Amino acid sequence: MDTSTLMRGKGLRTRRAAGSLTEGAARAGFTARGVIYLLVGMLALQFALGDGTRQADQSGALAEVAEKPFGAVLLWALGVGLVGMALWRLSEALFGAAGPDGRTWKKRLSSAARAVFYGFVAYSALSFAAGARGSGSGGGGGTSDGRSRDVTAKVLDMPGGQWFMGVAGGTVVCAGLWMAVRAVLRSYHKHLRPARMPWRTRRLVDVAGVAGGAARGLVFAAAGVFALRAAVDYEPDKAKGMDDTLRSFTETPMGPWLLVCVAVGLVLFGFFSFAMAKWRRL
Repeated sequence: MDTSTLMRGKGLRTRRAAGSLTEGAARAGFTARGVIYLLVGMLALQFALGDGTRQADQSGALAEVAEKPFGAVLLWALGVGLVGMALWRLSEALFGAAGPDGRTWKKRLSSAARAVFYGFVAYSALSFAAGARGSGSGGGGGTSDGRSRDVTAKVLDMPGGQWFMGVAGGTVVCAGLWMAVRAVLRSYHKHLRPARMPWRTRRLVDVAGVAGGAARGLVFAAAGVFALRAAVDYEPDKAKGMDDTLRSFTETPMGPWLLVCVAVGLVLFGFFSFAMAKWRRL
């Protein structure tokens, strides 16, 4: 066997090992995302039913995990899983994603934005696990609401900050609506391996994917609307994190029932993320 053949074989093994590592990171990331959304949905549901005392956001979800047996270990596992998700999205941005359009600039830009988002979420989870966190059940900078107001205030104080905040809020609104529409259209089908899923499981995944994705998109869109209002009125306090955004649904004509529907949707999105961890094509 000549040297070139040996080198090609070694390169192939290296690529396979890197692919396996990337796939494992992605599936761990989907699992961690599922846990977060499942807990946030449950916390929001408790609030809607008048029995919630903890923030219905990532801080509240992590605090909920911390109180469980082996909570510290679970927190680190969640953080590592979210790091895996960020690295997988980063690899898509750098080297392209699976599928015919995986190497287009739009797909790479989308993957880069998701890498930044999950990198921030992973940092928050790991900081929480290390003990560098605010209260998981109250307000302040440690909650999504406190962080949203602080960031909004800093941005509005910058030259051109009001315009930048307005564009950012509008972008989040569009992103939320895009998430909801894609979920309703079942665009996630192209990422799944239906042949490996039992028929009944496919039906359940469809219910979770549509309802969960629509609820998730609605929450993002609503948060974007509040950011847009904060920019237009030049009032940072009008920006809301996930917890305040979810609570605002109780102020609609539907009262707490809209929040119940959204909370159930977020729980379903958590289960949908578990399905993606197992059956997504990577």
